[in-house]
Amino acid sequence: MKSDITVIGGGLSGVCAAVAAARNGKTVALVQNRPMLGGNSSSEVRVWVVGATGHGVNRYARETGIMGEMFLKNQYVNPDGNPYLWDMVILETVRNEKNIQLFLNTDVHEIEADGPESDRVIHAVTGWMMGSERRIRFESPVFLDCTGDGLVGFLAGAKYRIGREAHAEFQEKWAPEEADDITLGSTLLFYTKEVDHPVQYIAPSFAKDITQTPIPVKRVLKSGDSGCHYWWIEWGGEIDTLYDNERIRDELWSVIYGIWDYIKNSGKFDAERMTLEWVGSVPGKREYRRFIGDYVFNQNDIEAQTLFDDCITFGGWSIDLHQKEGMYADNHKSMHYHSDGIFQIPYRSLYSTNVSNLLFAGRNISATHVAFGATRVMGTCATIGEAAGTAAALCVEHGVTPRGLYQHHMKELQQALLWQDASIIGLKHEDTRDLARAATVSASSYISAINIDSPDEKHHLEADAAILVPVDPAITTIEILMDVAEAATVEVELWSTGRPENYIPVQLQVKDAVSVQAGELQWVSFHLPWCPTAAENAFIIVRENNSIHLHLSHKPWSGVLSFLREQKLNVARGLEGLDPNQLVVQWNMRRTVRKPFCVRVQEPMEVYHPSKVIDGYMRPYGGPHMWSATMANGAEWLQFKWDEPVNANEVHITFNDDVNEDLINLHHHRTPFQAIPELVKSYTIEVLRDQEWIAVAEVENNRQRKQVHYFEESIAMQEMRIRCLETNGHSQFEIVGVQIR
Repeated sequence: MKSDITVIGGGLSGVCAAVAAARNGKTVALVQNRPMLGGNSSSEVRVWVVGATGHGVNRYARETGIMGEMFLKNQYVNPDGNPYLWDMVILETVRNEKNIQLFLNTDVHEIEADGPESDRVIHAVTGWMMGSERRIRFESPVFLDCTGDGLVGFLAGAKYRIGREAHAEFQEKWAPEEADDITLGSTLLFYTKEVDHPVQYIAPSFAKDITQTPIPVKRVLKSGDSGCHYWWIEWGGEIDTLYDNERIRDELWSVIYGIWDYIKNSGKFDAERMTLEWVGSVPGKREYRRFIGDYVFNQNDIEAQTLFDDCITFGGWSIDLHQKEGMYADNHKSMHYHSDGIFQIPYRSLYSTNVSNLLFAGRNISATHVAFGATRVMGTCATIGEAAGTAAALCVEHGVTPRGLYQHHMKELQQALLWQDASIIGLKHEDTRDLARAATVSASSYISAINIDSPDEKHHLEADAAILVPVDPAITTIEILMDVAEAATVEVELWSTGRPENYIPVQLQVKDAVSVQAGELQWVSFHLPWCPTAAENAFIIVRENNSIHLHLSHKPWSGVLSFLREQKLNVARGLEGLDPNQLVVQWNMRRTVRKPFCVRVQEPMEVYHPSKVIDGYMRPYGGPHMWSATMANGAEWLQFKWDEPVNANEVHITFNDDVNEDLINLHHHRTPFQAIPELVKSYTIEVLRDQEWIAVAEVENNRQRKQVHYFEESIAMQEMRIRCLETNGHSQFEIVGVQIR
């Protein structure tokens, strides 16, 4: 089998790598040793896909690009999180790419590579297709190891590490004084269900008596819980998670059947009609080999949110490290550390330092054990995969090695990722081929003031609350709707967030205190003059006051967020180790997602001006970076006009899909809508011909963030517009970006 690129490993990193390479015009062999795609997220293992949102800790952090497409597709076809339907979402994503040849049940275990230890080259890999008795040799100029365990790179002689680095090597706070072989363990999950009759359970002979372990005392056990509620059924960190995989599986099985024996037969649970529905048989492995690249990503980069010239994606999950004893640990809490916002990941951590044509993606990238604790989650692995696959395509295109791509074509890689709406932040789309950048952009209307005035829910100001509003170019006065039980003085402060990707109060800019009299539904005005040097978010804190109730609206407003400062940290189960002193943890939106406080900023602003669709930013970054029309109850339009006629072959439209919404593929939580309400549902693309607008594309029932329209023949035009007809429920039409070439 000869192709441009061979991707070994069909987890989410391998899937996204293969799809990205295929969409960039290269032929791809995707080789997976299981009967299905998805790795730990598949129905064989059933781990939910988490990523940079950190279960809602980080703002505007949900993945876009290929992973984002699968999130949105799954939300529509599988809102209840059925693991088998998630399998189909992944499989369909791959099968839709004509440039990919998929080889399931194919275990690669032979490598043809040569060259000195410092400069190895892979020529081919060979796999055995189980069930078909076929031995297949895969040959290509570039290989991607997305196997998780890193078997391909290992057999090719790529440098790697296993276990924890010593503190002295990278000066990481969480690293041990001496290096060791400790890793994170593996997990098996199980599902339960309730039936309409009593169910007997007789435990197998190998079931462990968990009353002789710390589990009943240290862990949460509930009869109705399933799947990732039991993420802590983990073991193997003190042994070899690869070599001892069978032993680990048997130990995990013994505990699962022992837990169920305890739930069913101890008399402590209401479980008479509960039964086991499914028990996993493939351990979900967290950690093994980590390859060495030209850069080793480490804890200091996460803490400092290091800005990399070769940034290719971002993460945001906490540094999440578990006790080495796993489920048997007396100290059961995981260690968690969140940076102040999302963190960048460099391209140099995606290719081997000594195997010249090897890229890797997923949990085996070049990172220390501590940093791996944050990069290992599947949403982040998927975006790393898209970056690696795109890089592989460009390596083939230019006939260079992955290192050569870094040395000579780094900006091209970043621009390619931005063009395909991959998860990358802080960089501007600057592709010179983009005709939209040369156009004058106008619109039927745009929002020039913030006016959230529909009170739907009262909130007692028993603790500090905050409102995030975008500022462009300046702010002087803000009005907040409140009920006042008795005369009081309300204190309000305006803070800057420090960095455009962060959503925490960092630097106090101005404050005001206003005396208010008793009364309901009062618009109280605060003088908070601030003129930042560039568009920026203002983090406005309303200090606690027992005499005050604020009002929450149930109508979301893009770019405006509401925060509550937790007095007692209320975090998701499984994140019990979060540090309550971290501002990003203290100030959260768990109770106010899609519920902005009623607030008015009446001064003219350019936050939602139509020109934002060509400002180069494809995600919120110091502001929402989108055009937003004043209403969505009729046709609104976004228009492009050139000084001279242009010829267009394709139009890319990126709609707002509220990347603040924390979607999930399985059963962690249920999102109440199948399509993101902010997405434009129906629209047309029109060009002006002889003073008449002619439709060249029409779309109904859109449920995706990005739509690309290709034209068989170039369209000559001097004026083009996108006419928005209907949303999926939002009150405004919103477009993030438009590219034309």
